[in-house]
Amino acid sequence: MTTKKYTTQLEQFREELYQTFNNRADTLMELVDAISSNPYARSIVEYSLTPCFRRSYSTIFKAINEMEMDDLMTARLLAPHLPRPQQRPFWLFGTDVTPQPRQFAHTLPDRGIVYQPNSIKGNTPVTIGHQYSTTVLFPDEEVGVSPSWVIPLMTCRVPTDKDKELMGSGQIDALLQDSELPFGDSLCVDVGDTSYSKPACLHANRHHHNLVTIARVRGTRVLYQQHQPEPDKIKQSRGRPRCYGERFSLQEPDTWHEPDEQKTITEQSRRGKKYCIELNVWHNMLMSGKRKPEPLPMHKYPFTLMQVIRYDEEGNLACKRPMWILAIGEQRHELTILNIYQAYSTRYDIEHFFRFGKQKLLLDSFQTPDDVREEKWWKLAHLAYAQLWMARHVVCSLPRPWERNLPEMKKRLVSPTLAQRDFGRIIRQIGTPAKPPKPRHISLGMKIK
Repeated sequence: MTTKKYTTQLEQFREELYQTFNNRADTLMELVDAISSNPYARSIVEYSLTPCFRRSYSTIFKAINEMEMDDLMTARLLAPHLPRPQQRPFWLFGTDVTPQPRQFAHTLPDRGIVYQPNSIKGNTPVTIGHQYSTTVLFPDEEVGVSPSWVIPLMTCRVPTDKDKELMGSGQIDALLQDSELPFGDSLCVDVGDTSYSKPACLHANRHHHNLVTIARVRGTRVLYQQHQPEPDKIKQSRGRPRCYGERFSLQEPDTWHEPDEQKTITEQSRRGKKYCIELNVWHNMLMSGKRKPEPLPMHKYPFTLMQVIRYDEEGNLACKRPMWILAIGEQRHELTILNIYQAYSTRYDIEHFFRFGKQKLLLDSFQTPDDVREEKWWKLAHLAYAQLWMARHVVCSLPRPWERNLPEMKKRLVSPTLAQRDFGRIIRQIGTPAKPPKPRHISLGMKIK
């Protein structure tokens, strides 16, 4: 009965997706199915060899060129099927950027120097190309489903004259403001890495009273305590009242005051190693604001600062330096210490999404001289991943012979890779709303009597 319920939801999602496409809907629907069911394609044109794609290879590029899709289309399609958070009292978002290397595309507009990890030590980790900012939703863990799943909501290219972190803040702002999405009236948490802890990014969405931003803080930052004037020493004087208190340098333990809260927890890694995590929390901390290019009065937005120290089983430091995390927002006090730490730890799942997208969905493999078509391909690949997530409960686990003894396979957890392997069978069973092609054939010509 449960499988029938999820199969019906998948069919409804596919029908809504098909109705959303305005131009070349049949071709685009079959292309999304081909991306979702073919993990072995090495180029975009090879998707035309997938059994569910019944058209010629040239129609792929014609359909992508004519596709019309706004930034919130994926989120609106998934909105009726998003599970309400049960294990945590808030919606959890994650935002990050990933590179699209186009080093040899000399005619592609708006290329720039972008970050790209480099495995060779000593080489500069940069390349030439584009960057894409993606916002995902982290769902609660489900029985029989791998915890690495995310729900892609929005993606867009970052122009070279725009700030990539502010682009991510704009995506969160658009998701919270849309009335068709269920996030506007609920507590929401957005997590980001170190680059999202700068004042401009933290200040951008403070008008959303239901949003709490969690970000990692660089270990060289200098913060401040919130100034608390003594009642008997208050005097009336000209000028703005003092806001910043004692200096709090993350590199200098002598400047730290006693934590307001402390907690110790234990963790076990996927390889079975156990760690002891020490969490120290300071409330009502401040960071310095900015005056240019626009004023950022950060003294109005106090935040919670957390120090994370990891020890191994022998009591030795597992990491050389502690990790610093901040949580800023009007409702930050509704989050416990454990909520803040676990929310940031979940952020790493977005990296699994980028890796799977680039390896199995050819996310960064579309070679085109047009940046608009490139961005359309990214949105189409995100739709294919969203369709795999919708099918997670009707997928049969199909491990390869050498994968049967892996711990993840013994737990029989459905991952995006297993969903993609079995999606071809699902299409054959439930069918497709796309209509078959009507070949025109070659005219016989004029008959000569």
